[in-house]
Amino acid sequence: MSSASSAPDPATAEHLDVLIVGAGISGIGAGRYLKAELPSKSFAILEARAASGGTWDLFRYPGIRSDSDLHTFGYEFKPWRDEESIASAPRILDYLRETVVENGLDRHIRYHHKAISVSWSSEQARWTVLIERTDSGEQTTLTCSWLFAAGGYYRYDQGFTPHFEGRERFRGTIVHPQHWPEELDYADKRVVVIGSGATAVTLLPAMAETAAHVTMLQRTPSYIMAVPKKDALANALRRFFGPERAYALTRRKNIAQQRLVWSFCQRYPRAARRIIRWANTRQLPKGYPVDEHFNPPYGPWDQRLCAVPDGDLFKAIREGKASVVTDRISTFTENGVLLESGRELAADVIVTATGLNVQAFGGIGVTVDGEQVRLPDTVAYKGMMLSGVPNLAFSIGYTNSSWTLKVGLLCEHFCRLLAHMDAHGHDTCRPEISDPAMPTRPLLDFDAGYVKRAIDQLPRQGDRMPWLTSMDYRSDVKLLRADSVLDPELHFGRAGAAHTDSTHTETAATR
Repeated sequence: MSSASSAPDPATAEHLDVLIVGAGISGIGAGRYLKAELPSKSFAILEARAASGGTWDLFRYPGIRSDSDLHTFGYEFKPWRDEESIASAPRILDYLRETVVENGLDRHIRYHHKAISVSWSSEQARWTVLIERTDSGEQTTLTCSWLFAAGGYYRYDQGFTPHFEGRERFRGTIVHPQHWPEELDYADKRVVVIGSGATAVTLLPAMAETAAHVTMLQRTPSYIMAVPKKDALANALRRFFGPERAYALTRRKNIAQQRLVWSFCQRYPRAARRIIRWANTRQLPKGYPVDEHFNPPYGPWDQRLCAVPDGDLFKAIREGKASVVTDRISTFTENGVLLESGRELAADVIVTATGLNVQAFGGIGVTVDGEQVRLPDTVAYKGMMLSGVPNLAFSIGYTNSSWTLKVGLLCEHFCRLLAHMDAHGHDTCRPEISDPAMPTRPLLDFDAGYVKRAIDQLPRQGDRMPWLTSMDYRSDVKLLRADSVLDPELHFGRAGAAHTDSTHTETAATR
């Protein structure tokens, strides 16, 4: 990553206590926690696009929805009141924007503001941020004491599409779900969806409602499970206890349920595979080749398990509106896709649901005291800071559970950390690895293709706390909520000071 060579004079720039980058689910959450826990802090939320909501505003493809229940994917502080637990993007977007309004975050969000580069000065204990207006191209700067990167980990401007031989010969329409054309008409047309992940299994039943036929073409099967769109127990609890109490109870139930399923799959992969296959067989037509199309070569939860609400994908297959083909593409043709088996799939529309491009921190260039920061050379501290980089926090959620469960805990810990610094007169905070020989591994220890493609571009994690990035909610509750913010490998200090101190008496603000 590199920084811009010229910028407006930072000496006259606006200064903020905290700058949050991204007005999606993480950035909105961070803003709310800051405002509630540290109301005296000045902050802004930069959003490169014209609207808040992040992923839930960006993606417009048919059927887009959550693949986690909203009782855990929603914020802990704001009950999910909709009767549908697996919700569509418009409902999630309404929920997020209600959060913005209810917490007075509107005036803190700056739209069309894209952070290009950030530069830390230890002498001044502040970041200088170069910002580009995406609507005008104008560049400005501001400074901040803390930077909170809340933009997730994939590129908004570009999805992943592998090379397809003969693509230019196809006479129909090719679209990527990340850039869905609003005017695309697929009614009564033959559609081929290339892919087998969460996007593909969402598109297939949604498009099958009006298309002539939809074929999901996959190179490798994924684990797919039917889940109820509505949580009957959650809705019953709401009638008896009201939304706040019912939400808290349902959230605890679903956290435990998610953990139980993931742990069972990890500990007993063969049994989990048999259970998933049995459930799939019950949903599919008699005699359907389940082992050909729904039997992945990897263990359950080695990659994210795809949830289909009320079994909508299986229903589309049963009704003959959709089908699954497991094969490899030889070449695109004028009229569709020729497979290595020699079979040709005719298509009017081809959807390349082939994944995401990972990009940490939105591609922002980072320098510390004039030295460029290479993310692969850093190690994540508590899954929220980087070794050797002061006053920078980031939020990445769980890959094996609801994203927001982790983000909420990170935001709480971040606020406690800032309160501790205020209480002890610190203005710098930097994680440093005490054991340079500590083994490391990828930050996202996950077998998904989009992660594997970007391993050499991301930070690392260690083999012990606090350098181990936990994917366990219960462990994180202890680490991020219950335990002290103090740690021997987290060093505090003041601007320009050569020595930092990691030991201080714990106070109420620290806990």
